[in-house]
Amino acid sequence: MRITAWYKLRQFVYNNLHNEDYETLFSRFINYFLILLIIGNVVAVLLESINPIYKAYHVYFNFFENFSIIVFTTEYILRFWSVVEKNPLESETKQRWKYITSGAAIIDLLAILPAYLNFFVHIDLRFLRVLRLLRLLKLTRYFVSLQILLRVIEREKGSFQAVIFILLIMIVMSAAGIYVVESRAQPNVFSSIPASMWWAVVTLTTVGYGDVTPITPMGRFLGALITILGVGLAALPAGILANGLANELEQRKQQLENKFRELLNSSEIDLAKDEDKIETIRREVGLSTEQTSDIILQLIRERKEEELAHEKNKYCYCPHCGHKLPD
Repeated sequence: MRITAWYKLRQFVYNNLHNEDYETLFSRFINYFLILLIIGNVVAVLLESINPIYKAYHVYFNFFENFSIIVFTTEYILRFWSVVEKNPLESETKQRWKYITSGAAIIDLLAILPAYLNFFVHIDLRFLRVLRLLRLLKLTRYFVSLQILLRVIEREKGSFQAVIFILLIMIVMSAAGIYVVESRAQPNVFSSIPASMWWAVVTLTTVGYGDVTPITPMGRFLGALITILGVGLAALPAGILANGLANELEQRKQQLENKFRELLNSSEIDLAKDEDKIETIRREVGLSTEQTSDIILQLIRERKEEELAHEKNKYCYCPHCGHKLPD
C-alpha cells in the first residue's frame, strides 16, 4: 500500500513538473509561480546593485534569496526524482543520468550552484549577483519561442563552430598584418601581435571604437580591407540563424499539419468546433494563431474538395450494371 502511494506521488510530481501534455489548475499555478519567482530574482539582482537600496532593504533581499534557493533546490530534486516516470520500462539510473546531463537540468543547476559555492568558497558579492542572473535562463522551459531558438542553435552548432573558427583565423591574420605594417609607426600601440588583436577584433566586428587606428597609408588600406571582410563575416551568423529559424518553423508547420490529419482520419477532432483541442496542440508545437488558422483553412478546403470529388464519383458508374455513365 505504501509502495503504491509512493509511485502515485512520483507520478503526480512528474505530471506537474515534466509532463507537457498534463495541464491542470495546479500545474498552471506551479508554472506561473516559478516564472514570477525567476523574474523576481532578476529584478532583485538589479536592485541589489544599487547600494542605497540594498543597504536599506538587505534583510528582505537576503530572505528572498534564501527562499528562492529553497524553492529552486526543491524543484531540481523533485525533477530528478520523478523523471523516471517518463519511461517506466527504461532503467531509472539511465533516465536520471540523461536528465542531469540535459540542457534544462544544467541550467537549473547553474541557477542554484553559486549560492551553495558561497558557503564553502568566499565569492565576491558583485560576482555572485551576476551569477544569479543565470536563473533567467530557466525561463526557456516555459516559453516555446526560446525553446525554438535554443533548438536552432543546437542544430546549427556545426555551422556556428565553422564561423567562429574562420573568425579566429581572420583575427590572428589581421593582427599579424597590422603589426607588420604599423609596428614601426606606432610601437606603443601595435607592440606585438597579441596587442594588435584588440584592433583586429573591433575592426572585424565593424565596431571600431577608434581608440586604436592605423596611421600609415598601407595600414589604412589594410584596415579598410579588413573592415569590408568583417561586414560579410558578421552577417554569416545572422544568416545561419535566420535560415535555421525558417527551417524549424517549416518543420513545425508540417508537424502540426500531420497531427491534424491524423486526428481527422481517426475522427478525433472537428476543426470547426474543437477550439480548445486545437489551441492545446498549437501551444505544444509553438506556432502562432495565424499560422495555425492558415493550416486549418487549408485542411478544411482539402476536405471539401475530397467530399465533392467523392460525390461526383458516385454517379460516374451505373449502380445496376456497373457501366460508366456519360458526363
